[in-house]
Amino acid sequence: MGVMESSIKTSEAPLSRDDLARLVARDIAPGSFVNLGIGQPTLVSNYLTEDQDITLHTENGMLGMGPEARGDDIDEDLINAGKIPVTELPGASYFHHADSFAMMRGGHLDICVLGAFQVSVTGDLANWHTGAPGAIPAVGGAMDLATGAKDVFVMMTLLTREGASKIVESCTYPLTGVGCVTRVYTDKAVFLTGPAGITVRETFGCTLEELQELVPVPLKAAVAA
Repeated sequence: MGVMESSIKTSEAPLSRDDLARLVARDIAPGSFVNLGIGQPTLVSNYLTEDQDITLHTENGMLGMGPEARGDDIDEDLINAGKIPVTELPGASYFHHADSFAMMRGGHLDICVLGAFQVSVTGDLANWHTGAPGAIPAVGGAMDLATGAKDVFVMMTLLTREGASKIVESCTYPLTGVGCVTRVYTDKAVFLTGPAGITVRETFGCTLEELQELVPVPLKAAVAA
């Protein structure tokens, strides 16, 4: 499987969860309305800056969510959709669950950041069920977010515990959304999805050629803007 010569940025080591969250936060455009999914994506709230003026939405009924609450800031009645205590920013508002989902389904979110079990080469997303016997489905609002948000960013480790790539030719798990993912952030690289296939924006702790050995779909370096 060939790979285009790499001129992309490469760092020396894979990213930690917090490093990855910091990178995603940096890439969110100022003034955006954003939903952060359960798991790794919740960490992104800790690295958004005041200058970005980001409004965070959580599907259990809140706009204006702040970073994760710690110590004396913890209010057990103030949580995000993943049941993690959070803070509120000035101007925060609360509303019915149905109104929250109307915001998600109505195209009012600029970006949602979700975890994933698999992402296909065409941007299909599988993140709610592995299909394994006895596995507990956990769809929540993922389908509404995946189809309602203008951009879908995925945050995940590139490989499973068994060493298989989560970026695949086609998803073998039940789909959450079709062709919805625009960008994938992993501990080893940032991938951009689109009609032309998958391009790699930057790598962490490996070269593009080494990354290609891990991922079973053709990769090419993204062209600098």
